[in-house]
Amino acid sequence: MASSDNPELVERIVRGKDHEKEEKDHEKEEKGEFLNTVKGFIQDIGEKIEGAVGFGKPTADVSGVHIPKINHHQADIVVDVLVKNPNPVPIPLVDINYLIDSDGRKLISGLIPDAGTIHAHGSETIKIPVTLIFEDIKKTFSDIKPGSIIPYRVKVELLIDVPVFGRITIPLEKTGKIPIPHKPDIDVEKIKFKKFSMEQTIATLHLKLENMNDFDLGLKALDYEVWLGEVSIGSTELEKTANLEKNGISYIDLPVSFRPKDFGSAVWDMIRGRGTGYTMKGNIDVDTPFGAMKLPISKIGGTTRLKKKKADGGSDEDEVIIYSFICWFEVQ
Repeated sequence: MASSDNPELVERIVRGKDHEKEEKDHEKEEKGEFLNTVKGFIQDIGEKIEGAVGFGKPTADVSGVHIPKINHHQADIVVDVLVKNPNPVPIPLVDINYLIDSDGRKLISGLIPDAGTIHAHGSETIKIPVTLIFEDIKKTFSDIKPGSIIPYRVKVELLIDVPVFGRITIPLEKTGKIPIPHKPDIDVEKIKFKKFSMEQTIATLHLKLENMNDFDLGLKALDYEVWLGEVSIGSTELEKTANLEKNGISYIDLPVSFRPKDFGSAVWDMIRGRGTGYTMKGNIDVDTPFGAMKLPISKIGGTTRLKKKKADGGSDEDEVIIYSFICWFEVQ
């Protein structure tokens, strides 16, 4: 006889299965209550220990971003992170993750392992040194142009082991702007003579400087060397102050002295109005909104000539000097 033919037997089987299910549900319930009890106990103990001993979570903040050195090659950046430890014991900084991006584009990232220890009831400023190589940035992101100012965001994650709490992560952010410096373009527009001698001539270089940056440059000093043809006129360092406006052109006069008889055909070509090739190389020291910079200046293969007419900015004195030059060359 099948069990389905015996209603009483079927009822007992069903009732037995329900009983097993109830027991399992009861066990799960008891286990859940036990775990909750244990968790509550641990939390309660932790809170009591924290209250009695004074344990707490550390706090952190990006207290500053500095650019101690910047030029047209790279920027050295230091991110200062102030970490405060309220606990009665030192806490170790396990790792520091950092990232610098611009409009969502990663410029640089890295990790600093075993970053140090924060003293009990103390605070420490952790310095994160980062170097941005501008050539790498320009190669990676073609729309970032030399001379521009770009926004940046610094993201820092501190991994810290804290008693009672365990390992925690503190995320931090700081935003700002940084330039991609462009070296100025230079040109020697003319040479104005002040004193002439076959052994020594004193002249002034009328220099045009084009600031190709989106920020002003406060000129403080410069060093330079000038060649006419293949002969060096000389080199010098001097203090010179001027404001080079952003995306603007400025003019400065630079003194120079040389021996005309050393230049041969270079000076002769310049006198006769043909122009002579010149090269100029050096550096300028400038102040900017982002700190002091030393930027290179260079002009290779430029051409200059003497101005002979007053309409061109010359003078009677220039005419005398040019005539003296011509006479001197003709008797050589």
